[in-house]
Parts: sequence; C-alpha cells; structure tokens
Amino acid sequence: MKFRYTRYTGDDLEGLDLEELVSKLSDLLLDSGFGSPAGDPDDPFAEDDQRSEQSLHDAILEALLNDGMLSDDTIYRLLGDPADNDSPSRLEELIDRIIQAMEQEGYITRQPDPQADSGNGQGQGTDSNMRFEVTDKGLDFLGYRALRDLLGSIGHSTVGRHDTRDLSTGVDASGAPKPYEFGDTMNLDGSATILNAVRRLGRGAVGSGGVDVGYLDLMVSQGEYQSACATVLMLDCSHSMILYGEDRFTPAKQVALALANLIQHQYPGDTLRAVLFHDSAEEIPLQQLARVRVGPYYTNTRQGLRLARRILERQQCDMRQIVMITDGKPSALTRDDGQIYRNAFGLDPWVISETFAEVANCRKAGILINTFMLARDYDLVSFVKRVTAICHGKAYFTSPHTLGRYVLMDYLDKKTRTVH
Repeated sequence: MKFRYTRYTGDDLEGLDLEELVSKLSDLLLDSGFGSPAGDPDDPFAEDDQRSEQSLHDAILEALLNDGMLSDDTIYRLLGDPADNDSPSRLEELIDRIIQAMEQEGYITRQPDPQADSGNGQGQGTDSNMRFEVTDKGLDFLGYRALRDLLGSIGHSTVGRHDTRDLSTGVDASGAPKPYEFGDTMNLDGSATILNAVRRLGRGAVGSGGVDVGYLDLMVSQGEYQSACATVLMLDCSHSMILYGEDRFTPAKQVALALANLIQHQYPGDTLRAVLFHDSAEEIPLQQLARVRVGPYYTNTRQGLRLARRILERQQCDMRQIVMITDGKPSALTRDDGQIYRNAFGLDPWVISETFAEVANCRKAGILINTFMLARDYDLVSFVKRVTAICHGKAYFTSPHTLGRYVLMDYLDKKTRTVH
C-alpha cells in the first residue's frame, strides 16, 4: 500500500466568506423567470420556483473562479491533477460543502425533485434530482446586503426620519424653547425653565432650598416635526421587463428588498405595501416580493394606481406616496364589467386618458407619485412627464444599474424638484 503525504493547508471552507458568496449569488437567488406573478408554487407556470441544484452549483463555481473569492494558488490546488479522472477534484467537493453550509445556515432549503426519475442511481449530490428554494432568512439577508451596497455606493448619508418644516417637542432640540402645553413631550429645557422661575420670583428665587419652579415656568425644547410615511411600491411585472436582452425585473426586486429593509430598520413608523401590475393588479405580502415572477402580461398601469390609491387612503399618515417602477407604456385597461382591454400597439388614447384620470384621482387624495422609468423612448418620456405634471411628483429616467441609488435617495431626501 502506497501513501501520499502533502502539506496541510487547512480547511478551505473556513477561509471562505459565506455571506459574501451568498450576496454574489443574488442574481440567481432572485431570478425573475416566467412564472406566476404572485409566486404561487401551485401555479402551472411556476416551474422555476424550485430551481435545479445544478444551476446553484454552476453559479457558485462561477463566483469562486471569476469573482475573486479564491486566490489563483488556491484554485490551482483545489483543481488537483488534471490527469486524475477517477476522483472528483477538491473544488467539486468544496462546492458540495458550500451548498450544505448554505442549507445549514438557513439560506436555502433542498429537496428532491418529484418530477425527476428516482431510479437513475445518481445519489443525493449536486445533480438534477435535487432542487432548492430560498428561505425567508436568505431573502432578508439579500435585502440587507442590497441596502448596504446601495447606500455604500451613494456615500455617507444621514439616515433618520422624514423632516418637515413644522416644529414639535421631540427629543432633538433644534428650535427655540416654548412654554409647556398639555400633550407636549416632556423634553424640558432646564435653563429656560429656571430662568422663568427667577424672573417670576425676583431676587428671592434662589434660596437654600433651591429654585421654586411652578407649572407656568416650564419650557420645553422643540425639534423638527418628523412625520410618518405610507408607501406603496408598484412593480411592473409585464413581459417587457425581461425582453430586449436585459433583465430589468431582478434589479427592481433587489431595490424593493433594500427599500423594505431600510423602512423596517430606520423608519419603524413608516409602512410599505407592494402591488404588482400587469394585465390587472394585486397586492402581495412583502415576504413574497423576492419570489415574484414576470409573465406574458400587458401593462395595466391604471389598475395598479387605483389599487395603490385605495390602500393608501386607508393609511392615517401625513405623507402618502406611490413608488412606481416600470419600463413600458400602459397597454391594458380593466373595463367596468371586469374584462381586460389590451392594445400593445402604440399609446392607445383610451388607455392613456383613463390612466391620466386615475393619476388625477391620486392627486386629489393627496398621494404623491414618483415614477422610475427604465426606458427612454420618446413617447414614454412624454407620458411620464405628463404623469409628473398632474400629480406634482418626480420622474427618474434611469437604468437597472442606477435604479437602486435613485429610489433610495428619493426616499431619504424628500425634496420638491423634479429630476429628469
């Protein structure tokens, strides 16, 4: 029996940043596909809900070899001897261990594919018999990393709450003190309160027992009044979002996850709801946002705006807004009898006029519409500018690569100018 001795190099998995690797796999984990827009696993079109483990294997291999996760020396060592075809390379073994670690850490779940042939003798490794799904923990993590990466690309940004021109008796003292009134926050201004007592009592105010402060002497500090904001994220899931050789839907979902993470951790008083619009429109839970898919749908912008308006009208907030992410013109309309009218050729005058009417309804309800357009066609630009003019909102003509920066900065920086 022959023995082969080599230098011990440690555990390759220990030197790998699993969180960084999961972040690099976000495009695969948030893949848009062609399934049900609500991510219903029972839908016959939702065949990509449980993805092949082989696709996960290939994505990990791509990240390890081309994204700088491993050094060249480590890759060369893991590949082993090319002439030895009888045993798998250490790189293949490492990928299998990474998939197992992702499952153990709760980022994914694995299960056999019920449609695969169980009698092919291929075991439980990285093969076509195994499928994976992204867990809620994995989606939360991807939202956090998306938010961190987007804010990091912006630079230093003060993340607090939404400022207004009004003053309140908050904790941050930035305004002149005012006399205390019933209902004010007891954020007492000590200096102003004692000064009032001294003025009232005169020279005898200061004695051995201290200063006798009365109710009328109380002064409270004022800070900028910070309001709550109710937001409905309208996400276009029509077929055009993945056409023309570019996936616009996956970046839009990443932005939605980042925005949800931002609101959850930095603006606990705010609310965020999600609405998908296509042939029709429906609200989905935020937990399902990362699992939504595009489909062979048209763009019913009016129905999406109508649903978003009805949701916001039930919110008791000072600030209510719609964040609409789309790349196409309105091409569908819901008739009064519930039937869907569709016209994908040009800007249909009836569809456009009804959409503008719904935009006007949003304005009457005090709802701001901020549109993020992922296309620059002349007709679309004119349509978006008209929407902006009606509702006094803002329009951003951006791309999938800059969408996140624009959406987050718009949410963090509440200004009145229109950006084109």
